[in-house]
Amino acid sequence: MERLTPVAQRAPGRWQIATVKAIKAETPRVKSFRLELPMWMPHLPGQHYDVRLTAPDGYQAQRSYSVASSPLDEGEIELTIDRIADGEVSPYFHDVVVVGDRVEVRGPFASYFVWRGESPALLVGGGSGVVPLMAMLRHRRRAMPEAEMRLLYSVRGPDDVIYADELGEETVVTYTRATPPGWTGHTGRIDAELVASLAEPTATAFVCGSNGFVEAATRLLMEVGVPAERIRTERYGPTG
Repeated sequence: MERLTPVAQRAPGRWQIATVKAIKAETPRVKSFRLELPMWMPHLPGQHYDVRLTAPDGYQAQRSYSVASSPLDEGEIELTIDRIADGEVSPYFHDVVVVGDRVEVRGPFASYFVWRGESPALLVGGGSGVVPLMAMLRHRRRAMPEAEMRLLYSVRGPDDVIYADELGEETVVTYTRATPPGWTGHTGRIDAELVASLAEPTATAFVCGSNGFVEAATRLLMEVGVPAERIRTERYGPTG
């Protein structure tokens, strides 16, 4: 049985040129980009890469994006990018980048918000905050299927579900605004009852989303008995 391989946390700081190998539309405003890297190293689930664009006049824009793929995908990574209307990087990826294009990246970075095989684990994601959590879920399925892991995923409506074709029995989805036809599952924001049904007191929790979502989810986790020291959080902002 393959298990998580310890990875040195000193991430490579050199920029490298990645080639876009595949593009997948996840939702009307979210796409996943599979990148082939000449200087690849296995990341830890939860880490991110920096992406840099350089205009003909020399102007540069740089953003960080979480890796969505398992570190077992040797030689490549997947970045899932939410299109931000007034962003400098995400619109370029959505409107310009095609398979075969080359983009500048460096990483992987981060050592706190990473899954190293903790079990049981509860992943709590809001919107595109599910991206680093999907790296954890994908890797658990391939490397440690015996590990206990659940994903609680909060989205506005059916058109906002990222990785819809991969959400398995480990996942509980709650819709906050609109639901699919015939939906009988949870609706509305996550609440104490929903969190309590999934969170074991011994679990390590990984929470990712907007500032407000992370604050609310963290409070609920502590209310149902998950100690603060076992709650790891990552927040995303409006930059694109």
